[in-house]
Amino acid sequence: MVLCDGGTGYEYARYRLGRGEEFSITFIHSVNQTPVTDCYDADGEGNIWLRKTIYYDFGAGVPFDLNEGEVLSYDQDGAMIISGINRRIPDFLLFVGTVSDHTLRISGETVSLRDLCGRNTKIRVVYRPGLM
Repeated sequence: MVLCDGGTGYEYARYRLGRGEEFSITFIHSVNQTPVTDCYDADGEGNIWLRKTIYYDFGAGVPFDLNEGEVLSYDQDGAMIISGINRRIPDFLLFVGTVSDHTLRISGETVSLRDLCGRNTKIRVVYRPGLM
């Protein structure tokens, strides 16, 4: 998986990501000030799949209804978990938080995207099988 600048293509980092291996990105919601975590995996064919979202309160951009096949459950700590999302994403953009950080969790490592790329940076997340 490659993290690169969404405008220039400058490569910030590469991570080994095998078929079915999970990674997540967490940020603090700007309105309700609680964590939101999106969980993904890779299919070995260049696609990223959004599998579930974990959040603690409703706010702008946070899911409030379910699509077919999705399931809402609650964790012991009060987290709401929407699983069964199964949305294919060839690659995606995100803006690293200005006020709060975005963190990447991959292969047991937690990476501050603010430290890696800088505040308010537009990052493209791309999965390319066999790239390392």
